[in-house]
Amino acid sequence: METVALAEVAAVLADPSRATMCLALLDGRAWTVGELAAAARIAVSTASEHVTRLAEAGFVARVKQGRHAYVRLANPRVAELIEHLAQHAELKRPSGLRTSLRVRRLSFARSCYDHLAGTLGVALRDGMVERGLIDVSDGLALTEAGRDVLADLGVAVPDRPRRPLLRDCLDWTERREHLAGAVPAAVLERAVEAGWLTRDQQRAIRVLPGARGPFAALGVDLATVSAAEAS
Repeated sequence: METVALAEVAAVLADPSRATMCLALLDGRAWTVGELAAAARIAVSTASEHVTRLAEAGFVARVKQGRHAYVRLANPRVAELIEHLAQHAELKRPSGLRTSLRVRRLSFARSCYDHLAGTLGVALRDGMVERGLIDVSDGLALTEAGRDVLADLGVAVPDRPRRPLLRDCLDWTERREHLAGAVPAAVLERAVEAGWLTRDQQRAIRVLPGARGPFAALGVDLATVSAAEAS
């Protein structure tokens, strides 16, 4: 029974178009079927069929807002599954300058569903631990100092989150953990809202000048991190 179920799940992502659509949805946004069709370079009618298959398998959920219909990943666990599967995928050598630059941008900083990943995501975890904002002595726990710093930065920590506040997520480019959970999701949301970071449709995160102070408060020296990535 378990073997059959695993094979069925694998079959859902075995189709290149469905896999491309899931990777696109890793940016955490809700996409229209038309947008997913464009990302996968297939007809809208074909994309609609793929969305139905993904929905039946529990990978995506349909969201209606007025007359418009959107598609998004069903939950953070699905996002992390897809991110981890990418870790085991055969990575192709970049075939051109644009592809190479895109790969480097994703490696440095990207969104993993709703939280930071890549070099910057790993640096955020390291910095918050080193500054005593996160306690790792018995799992991951936000300290009082951490709550104070986040409050000063305008990051809203949920009182009763539906998922853990903090959880390790293995970063497939860094081979080390970055932070997942309600707190890092709130950090990324605040960073984009405040203009510290921006993200594009390919999940790449760009660091803006206003990020230096807030990230320093979280234990991240952006100049050092960027220099290390460039070397």
